[in-house]
Amino acid sequence: MPTATPDAPPGFFDRHLKDLLAGCAIAGLLLPEAVAYANIGNVPPQAGIIALLVGLVLYGVIGNSRFAVVSSTSSSAAVLAAVTLSASGGDPATRLLIGAGIVIMTGLFFLVASAARLGNMSDFIAKPVLRGFTFGLAITIVLKQLGLALQVSPAHSDAPRYLWGLLRASSRWHVYGGVLAIVALVILSVLKRWPRMPATLIVIVLAIGLGYAVDLSQYGIPQVGHIDLAHISFGAPDLERTQWLRCGELAFAMMLITYAESYGSIRGFALKHDDPFSPNRDLAALGASNLFSGLLGGMPVGAGYSATSANEGAGAQTRVAAWSAAAVIALMATLLLPQIALIPEPVLAAIVIHAVGHTIDPRIFAPYLKWRRDRFLVLGACLAVLLLGVLDGLLLAIAVSLLWTLRKLSEPNVSVLGRLGDTHDFVDTRSHQDAQPVPGMLIVRPEAPLFFANVERVLAYLRTLAASQGDTVRYTIISLEESGDIDGSSIEALQTYAAEMARDGRRLVLARLKPRALRVLARATTEALPVESLHELSVDVCVRSLLDAQKAAQ
Repeated sequence: MPTATPDAPPGFFDRHLKDLLAGCAIAGLLLPEAVAYANIGNVPPQAGIIALLVGLVLYGVIGNSRFAVVSSTSSSAAVLAAVTLSASGGDPATRLLIGAGIVIMTGLFFLVASAARLGNMSDFIAKPVLRGFTFGLAITIVLKQLGLALQVSPAHSDAPRYLWGLLRASSRWHVYGGVLAIVALVILSVLKRWPRMPATLIVIVLAIGLGYAVDLSQYGIPQVGHIDLAHISFGAPDLERTQWLRCGELAFAMMLITYAESYGSIRGFALKHDDPFSPNRDLAALGASNLFSGLLGGMPVGAGYSATSANEGAGAQTRVAAWSAAAVIALMATLLLPQIALIPEPVLAAIVIHAVGHTIDPRIFAPYLKWRRDRFLVLGACLAVLLLGVLDGLLLAIAVSLLWTLRKLSEPNVSVLGRLGDTHDFVDTRSHQDAQPVPGMLIVRPEAPLFFANVERVLAYLRTLAASQGDTVRYTIISLEESGDIDGSSIEALQTYAAEMARDGRRLVLARLKPRALRVLARATTEALPVESLHELSVDVCVRSLLDAQKAAQ
């Protein structure tokens, strides 16, 4: 009578059988997409396959998400094409070397960010900026793929002039390529009604069958062609120092946009399934994946939403699904390279258009227009990509996002607090009319962390408040509950402000100090800001202790 393996948890074999089936299912989607994204990135098709295999294997070893599929994405491929064109001067050989350098540097930046525990750095790219950028990028990708299918390549990077170039060249459109792309799109759209149907794989099989049945070269339809996996070398590209510096500049932008996309996918599915979320670990996984992909000549990789969603929909239970997909893809690449080489490029263009088509949804702008918040950010990021091109639009979108973040932090709202009735609660007097200030005390709370860019503005506001109340204010209490830590500029500013108050016979008190901020300020005490003025307890406790001290002095 068979017995269960004692060490195996219930459902162990069933769970990994589902992983195996999920891996087989998504392999048919991921392989043609990898070749298609290599086409977007203007790199050889093997670069996409290398990136796919490396991303699946290394993220499966290091990463945390059980659903994430780390591979080349349409966004990273489009950004790679734009940045390598800018940095290489158009030379194909230099372009490949610089592309590898950018991917390597992207991986190193990810690893440094993981070591520095910057797992939440994607928060510095505002969500409206990311959504607007993605919308504009999707339109740009669709236009470029239309040009590929029609065999027309206008020499413009911005969408309006590229579209105008396509229209002006209508007499030179390749009809057979356009018809083939349209047929493939129709089949993909029809099969989309059945989510479990491997639509991409079916289209690829039909396209390969067409390549066997018809000599497509007679009709001028280009095919993928030779995929060279036999001469892959491991190592850094031979670049000059100035070229490496340029790679580093471009890699920083690549890292931010790749992680913002990956962070959204990984975190979204973790919340959906109540899974643990470890952003610093995922940074390390993405760093290792990009580093090794670059050293092997592959593309940048990230956790794309569509592939991750497909993995979840296929029934994946653990990261074994990604390893199963990698094994199937490696087998397909070993045995079916001649068949993959027959895939017509217009079919790949249709697959890309179908993959990014879901992101071209104008409804993403509706909430911001309704809320009347950040509508200029989301529309501006979209227009930046469409009007300036992918690279300049990306850099401008990141710059605007960072400046917007700094602006918000550098101009924090400062609440004036009062006691709510007979309770121990101190609340904003502007929001609660029944909150009463404590006589002789100015109690405030900055609604953002204090740091070098905003501390002087906050203290200038406090000087104005204190001056408006004349000589009645003997104590100023600042509740620093929003500040997890204090930088050197803030310490110096607080010391100066405390000295000013001491000269006027007044006293500065800091309340609600977090442990790190308290430890730092305890090492920076002065005669005007002694350790007795530093409190980790509530505002109420500080107020009561000051009132008790006043009574004792009287």
